[in-house]
Amino acid sequence: MKLWLVRHARPLIDAGICYGATDVPADAAHTQATAAQLAPLLPAGLTVWTSPLQRCSALADLLLTLRPDLQLRHDARLAELDFGCWEGQRWDAIPRAAYDDWTADFGAARFGGRESVNELLQRVAAVRAEAQAAGQDAVWVTHAGVLRAMALLEQGLHTLDRAPLWPRDVAGWGEWEERTL
Repeated sequence: MKLWLVRHARPLIDAGICYGATDVPADAAHTQATAAQLAPLLPAGLTVWTSPLQRCSALADLLLTLRPDLQLRHDARLAELDFGCWEGQRWDAIPRAAYDDWTADFGAARFGGRESVNELLQRVAAVRAEAQAAGQDAVWVTHAGVLRAMALLEQGLHTLDRAPLWPRDVAGWGEWEERTL
């Protein structure tokens, strides 16, 4: 099966702010441009799975406006990593000790107290398994953290213990990657 992993357009939030699970909108013009570029490339009848966060769901909705033959499915498992109490804070204002604790036990530590990287990996693995079992091409409109989790899962890593293993390179805002599962 073929899977399009689409990252939402540029979010409307100041640079340097931690916003993983914070529901911020994306730039409307960039969202429209991304939908216009992607829509003609997709085969008929695909299901568009989307994170419920508005920076993703707005793009998914536009895809369906352009392509009424597509099906929509909201799935909370495709949401970005939840940084708990650090959501909405400037990254450079987060205490160094919090970063040190996170990187010392990168997979299991809940940075901000809410969700760990390994928990993100588990929920993305569950969605991936469900998509594979369906055996149909699909589109996921999602976030960088989910794209990174998918890269690790494709390498056979279902848990992570060291921060340097976390992938750095993923599709940019409003870009996508095509995968075969």
